[in-house]
Amino acid sequence: YSRKGAMMDNRFATALVIACVLSLISTIYMAASIGTDFWYEYHTLSPAENVSEAGKSIWEEFVSEEADEKTYTDALFRCNGTVGLWRRCITVPKNSHWYSPPETDMTTNCISFSLSDQFMEKYIEPGNHNSGTDLNRTYLWRLQFLLPFVSLGLMCFGALIGLCACACRSLYPAIATGVLHFLAGLCTLGLVGCYVAGIELLHKKLPLPDDVRGEFGWSFCLACVSAPLQFMAAALFIWAARTNRKEFTLLKAYRVA
Repeated sequence: YSRKGAMMDNRFATALVIACVLSLISTIYMAASIGTDFWYEYHTLSPAENVSEAGKSIWEEFVSEEADEKTYTDALFRCNGTVGLWRRCITVPKNSHWYSPPETDMTTNCISFSLSDQFMEKYIEPGNHNSGTDLNRTYLWRLQFLLPFVSLGLMCFGALIGLCACACRSLYPAIATGVLHFLAGLCTLGLVGCYVAGIELLHKKLPLPDDVRGEFGWSFCLACVSAPLQFMAAALFIWAARTNRKEFTLLKAYRVA
């Protein structure tokens, strides 16, 4: 019977190791997606020409603290822009002389969203402050900013509980770790849904020009991959803890009998 118990212990240990690896990978993916600027990308056929035609005003308006949603979105359309959760970027000539012909040597310049920008109201007509608040887009934008940090916080708290479980030499606290990873997966899934819905609603208000193509970038894909990894880690943590507890109860009953 002790040999059978050893086999069970090895099985649970393997499940926990796999769950920890999945949790670590999902955390890395989530952190990388938050910190990078390629959630959504715009591809313009002739960005250099667009920049030279618009002149210096495009860049000045893009970096301005008073730039509204329509202003920087138009610049993203025209200059091969990318958007992250924290920054927006456009591609401009590296040694930019606004009166000279377009250059082939391009560089990417980025501007961060301030904390007030993250919680700023979105308007029914982007750029028109008198058009009223668009509640759907406003709350979708705020959720896509908050949910990734909630997800990371839940996973870190779950990891802390896992370390306590190791110190106590008990698998039972792993149930809490699994539940926290499951909640983190829901937050990540909610983040992906909010971002997709927000982009679709924005493009209904500001349709893409005919010569511009938009697509979700690799930062967005990392978040999409992170969610199922969190769910798989949660399932393994919960399975290992519950099954081990059940086997321990049966073993105890057998010894008493």
